[in-house]
Amino acid sequence: MPFEVDSLQLKGFIAIADTGTFGQAAATVNRTQSALSLQIKKLEEQLGCSLFDRSGRRVSLTPQGELFLGYARRMIQLQWEAYSRLREPDVRGEIRFGTPEDFATHYLPDVLANFRQHHPAVELNVSCDLTLNLIEGFRRGDYDVILAKRDPQRVKGGTRVWREPLVWAAADGYRAEQPLSLVLAPQPCIYRDRALAALDRARRSWHISYTSPSLAGTLAAVRAGLGVTILPSNMIPAGIHPARAELRLPQLADAEIALMKRDELPKAGLVFAEHIVHSLEGKLR
Repeated sequence: MPFEVDSLQLKGFIAIADTGTFGQAAATVNRTQSALSLQIKKLEEQLGCSLFDRSGRRVSLTPQGELFLGYARRMIQLQWEAYSRLREPDVRGEIRFGTPEDFATHYLPDVLANFRQHHPAVELNVSCDLTLNLIEGFRRGDYDVILAKRDPQRVKGGTRVWREPLVWAAADGYRAEQPLSLVLAPQPCIYRDRALAALDRARRSWHISYTSPSLAGTLAAVRAGLGVTILPSNMIPAGIHPARAELRLPQLADAEIALMKRDELPKAGLVFAEHIVHSLEGKLR
């Protein structure tokens, strides 16, 4: 049987892999659960293997599913790159873009390089800052497009482009003390506020032992055993691990990144914003 797959099947497969449930995935790709199930069944029949282990409460990828996931993300990305390059080959202008430093360092280098390669006539000015500073600058008109860490309870607007679990992280062999030592970014920082609020609700005593505005400084302090921090689960590097269960730290809401853009963007800004959304969709885990 020839292998034929469309972007809806690929996006549905990726959404299930990301969320662990058919219900949440169906809402993500705006399909009914039954329609999504049929798409995945057809995909598995074409590939001749099971992509998901459905034996638990949450579905998980089989070894074949893990292998196919990388190809699925690449196929989605290539579709978008071809469309973007053919549709707007000569777009030009200037874009003022703001992003959190940690997210830019971990996820954006290849995304921005790819945009520059396909749109060399666009001048891209990138600034890294704390989210609340970025939002204030955006409201003043300093930026055309920003990515912002978003707490849905506090920060409204924008298009969600990224979501992953937020976890407590510590150095290998770290032993908690009372009060709990914390390594956090300075104010204003959404993750800092979220960490302190969660500890206060759990009635855990704490003190901030180290403050750094950069991800590199935060990781260095955590590796040195100066305290625990909070990180998106995919940003945990070697030498640091999710805090052990016996530390009994409170649960944290997922990390969420939203794209915000000016109401009246020039063509270059619109193309750039679309590139960010589609690129992160292809990289989402």
